[in-house]
Amino acid sequence: MPADRTEPPVTAFMLVKTTPEWLAMTVAERVTAFTTHVLPVIQARTRGVRSRFYDTEFYSARVTDIWVWEADDHDAYRLLIDALRETPFWDRYFQVVDLLVGTENGYARTYGLKPLATLAT
Repeated sequence: MPADRTEPPVTAFMLVKTTPEWLAMTVAERVTAFTTHVLPVIQARTRGVRSRFYDTEFYSARVTDIWVWEADDHDAYRLLIDALRETPFWDRYFQVVDLLVGTENGYARTYGLKPLATLAT
């Protein structure tokens, strides 16, 4: 991988829906559950991943949250998913509704073009 690369080759949009078990917990219990049962596993079993978390329940009935993962490579992404599946996050606290995995501006890299569809106005 080139040293000057600034964008991760793998981005995953994880669309999730909270479960009744998660919603039955108090906010303090949710924080404790996440910090003791989910985060340590991610930190111990992965490398080269970053995330951002978006609340969407006030706009969508299908998904309540979107977790955006950026991984340095496909192996890092695979390790992340394997780690999450071994925690209560997967199917106990959240139902994973869909995983949309892609490469930012992949078409541009394929054809040696500048990213035409990435805009800032």
